[in-house]
Amino acid sequence: MSSEVYFLPFKGRGSRSLLEGVGKLLDLLGLKEKVGQGELWALKVHFGEEGNHTYLRPDLVRPVVDYLRALGALPFLTDTTTLYKGSRSDGVRHLETAIRHGFGLLAPVVIADGLRGDDVVRVAVKGKIYQEVEVAKAIYDAHGLLVLSHFKGHDLSGFGGALKNLGMGCTGKRGKMSQHAEVAPKVLVKKCKGCGRCVGECPASALRLEGQKALLEGERCIGCGQCIAMCPEKAIEVSWKRDPGTFQRKMVEHALGVVEVKRGKVFFINFLLCVTPFCDCWSKSDRPVVQDIGLLASEDPVAVDQASVDLVNSSQGTGLLEGLGPGSDKFRALHRNVDWSVQLSYAEELGLGSRAYELKEVQ
Repeated sequence: MSSEVYFLPFKGRGSRSLLEGVGKLLDLLGLKEKVGQGELWALKVHFGEEGNHTYLRPDLVRPVVDYLRALGALPFLTDTTTLYKGSRSDGVRHLETAIRHGFGLLAPVVIADGLRGDDVVRVAVKGKIYQEVEVAKAIYDAHGLLVLSHFKGHDLSGFGGALKNLGMGCTGKRGKMSQHAEVAPKVLVKKCKGCGRCVGECPASALRLEGQKALLEGERCIGCGQCIAMCPEKAIEVSWKRDPGTFQRKMVEHALGVVEVKRGKVFFINFLLCVTPFCDCWSKSDRPVVQDIGLLASEDPVAVDQASVDLVNSSQGTGLLEGLGPGSDKFRALHRNVDWSVQLSYAEELGLGSRAYELKEVQ
C-alpha cells in the first residue's frame, strides 16, 4: 500500500513563498486534529556543527514553531549530543552552538539526552539485532514529534534523511556508539602528511603519530568517524568490519524505537535544499550536488526518504556531480561503497513505512 507524500516545490520565486507553504504541508498532514492545547511538541532538528553553514536554517524552522503555537501547543527545538569531539559533544556546548546559530530566538532549546548524553529511556523493539534501544528522554517525554531533516549525502548511510534523523539523532551516546561499532577507519599512508589533526580530534585517543604518519590503534576506536571528516588530505577512509548494511540496519532499529513511542503523533518534513555530499556534523561545508528541489512531508519516514532520493536522482548534478544527468544515482556516485537502499528496504520490512508512495504536489 502506498503512502502519501506532499511535495512543495522550489520554483525560484524566492524563499518567502516556500516558507508560506509550510503551513499548507502541516494542514495536509492533519496536525490541526493531532495537536492538543498545552501539549509539548519536540521539533527534531540538527543545529549544525561549528564551521558548517549548510545545516537547516532557523528561518526555515520558524513557520513550524509559529504553526504549533497557533494551535496552543508548546514547541521546543531539540537534538542530541555527539560521540565525537566538537561543538555539540555535551549538553552545554551543544546548547551554546544552537544559540550561536540562531535557534534560541525561535523557541526553547532542549538537548534531548542531557548534559552527558546518557539521559535516555529504554524501549522494547522487535528487531533482528536489538530487543531494546535507547530513546533520548526529552523526545520520549514529548507529546508529539516533528522530524525536520536537511536531506543530504552521508558517508556511512549513503544519504541522511528522516530515518537517520530518527535513528541516530534521537538516541544517546550509547546508542550512537552501538551503531558505529561497524565502522573501522583506515589510514591511507601515502596520502597522510602527518599534520596530526586527527590525533587531536579523536575522542577515544585511538590515533597517534609515528614516523610523521597517523597510526590507528583499532582496539580503542569507537567508530565515530570524526577522523574521516576532519582529515584535510582525505587520508582516512571507512573500512567496514562487516557488511556495510549492518550500520544502516542498526540505525533503522533505533528509528523503530522512536516511532513506537510516538505512533500517531510523529510527522516528517524533508528539506531538499542545499543538498550537500556529507552530513551537517562536518565542521565545513561543500557545494550542493543538485539545485534546490523543495520540501517533502509525510507521516511515513520510509516514503518521504524514498521520494527524496528519487527527486534528487532525477535532477541534474551540480558541484562534485556536475557531469551526472537526471536518472543517475547521485548518492552511489558520492559514496560508492554504500548501498543506501538498505535502510529503506529494512525499514519497510520492520513495518516503519512503505517505499511505495503517491507524490502530491502542493501549489
